[in-house]
Amino acid sequence: MKRRQFLCGASAVAAMPLLSACDGDENVATIDTHYPVGPFDATSTAEDVTAGIDLSGKVAMVTGCNSGLGYETMRVLALRGAHVIGTGRTLEKAARACASIPGKTTPLALELSNFQSVVDCADAVAGLGLAPDILVCNAGINTFGELELVGGIEKIFVVNFLGHFVLVNRMLPLLSSAQPSRIVHVGSRSGYKQAPPQGIDFDNLRGEKAFDAGEAYGRSKLANALFSLELAKRLEGSGVTSNVIHPGLVKTNIARTAPVFMRKAFDWFGGIIAKTPAQGAATQVYVATNDALQNVNGAYFEDCNAVSVSGEHHMFDEPMAKHLWQTAEQMTKGYLL
Repeated sequence: MKRRQFLCGASAVAAMPLLSACDGDENVATIDTHYPVGPFDATSTAEDVTAGIDLSGKVAMVTGCNSGLGYETMRVLALRGAHVIGTGRTLEKAARACASIPGKTTPLALELSNFQSVVDCADAVAGLGLAPDILVCNAGINTFGELELVGGIEKIFVVNFLGHFVLVNRMLPLLSSAQPSRIVHVGSRSGYKQAPPQGIDFDNLRGEKAFDAGEAYGRSKLANALFSLELAKRLEGSGVTSNVIHPGLVKTNIARTAPVFMRKAFDWFGGIIAKTPAQGAATQVYVATNDALQNVNGAYFEDCNAVSVSGEHHMFDEPMAKHLWQTAEQMTKGYLL
């Protein structure tokens, strides 16, 4: 493991004092007052941000519903009255999660690393006769090992971005029929903290060059942000919106593949410096449901508010977003409508 990967991985998972050594202070997020500013912050929970909201008659779809942020997102949306379609890597995992919460839920299998599984999932939603008002692209992975390829493409990029790229494109007819509807992409501050300096390194998506797990994760989350940005542009005036969020450092099982010392450090210190899943899910649930955000499109949210980010980064790079879309179309050719 490279020294930089070691330091940044340890700090991201354990949030030790090394954090500043990895992140630096050149990128600072501040509330963007061009968008509605709400009363919620980093301490708010998903239940807090939906207090008084009635989602009866609404249909929501949440990927990765069986644990962490996805589970809490599904639970709270169902609590507020939505019929939630919850997906897991297997039907069994999704079914267990759905059965464990009150409210109306429907489990479906979705393996994001398998594009045919994504197509089958979208077809299954259509077969249910349901048109989601809300789609939360929540599922994702973070690996701390060596390069893995899926279909000749770097695995984190496939799961965190390309799988959802196929899903959203396959779901757009249903979302359009339910409009006004909202698509919420779960990105990360890693998109501007950990991505390669050039942003999306298009010449390294198949592992052509040196592999850095931290950069691969950052690249995938930057890809989510750019996907949301280009999608928002394409959806302008359609009644469907697209926004991306950073949930914060959250104590979930995303570090399950990390080296033992990282997992132990997160177990010891995570409760002190990380958000709970209830707090981590707040931003995506807020963006998915708050009335004031009905027409907000193409924004990036942290701690329940749209933010701008100072310094050099590619989070709002429109030419790169367009290039990424074209690249993703080629990589998923045959699985799009």
